[in-house]
Amino acid sequence: MYWLVALMSFAILGLIVSGILLEWRPRFVSRIRPWCKPALGTQLAVFIGAQFALLLLGIQDAFANPEDVAAVAGEMSVGMGLAIIGVGIPTGLSTIGAGIAVGPIGAASLAAITEKPENLGRTLIYLGLAEGIAIYGLVISILLLNKI
Repeated sequence: MYWLVALMSFAILGLIVSGILLEWRPRFVSRIRPWCKPALGTQLAVFIGAQFALLLLGIQDAFANPEDVAAVAGEMSVGMGLAIIGVGIPTGLSTIGAGIAVGPIGAASLAAITEKPENLGRTLIYLGLAEGIAIYGLVISILLLNKI
């Protein structure tokens, strides 16, 4: 399994180095254009193949044996770990949604305030409503956490 991790690390490092090289030296792209796209495609194919192989070959290492779970009472089970992840999902998604909502609302409120400064209170209300989306997700996560 270590060879798969090494292969994936090599593929990621190759993609990063290729991206940095092509970003810093745009003139270099015209000289390597014949092999640039196939090389990046090959590295991406190796990376995806290594991920699937790691998933298929390393799946047994990810699951705990029932004997090990019974021997160590303080460890978490897979189900409890998935439940904890499920509790965090509403907070994460609602925070992303609030960030998407606050961006345009903040820009529009800033433009409205520059034209009419007396509209500050209204724009803060709209901004607060958009920010409330994240608070709703946090409340749902707290309620779900109490059910576990």
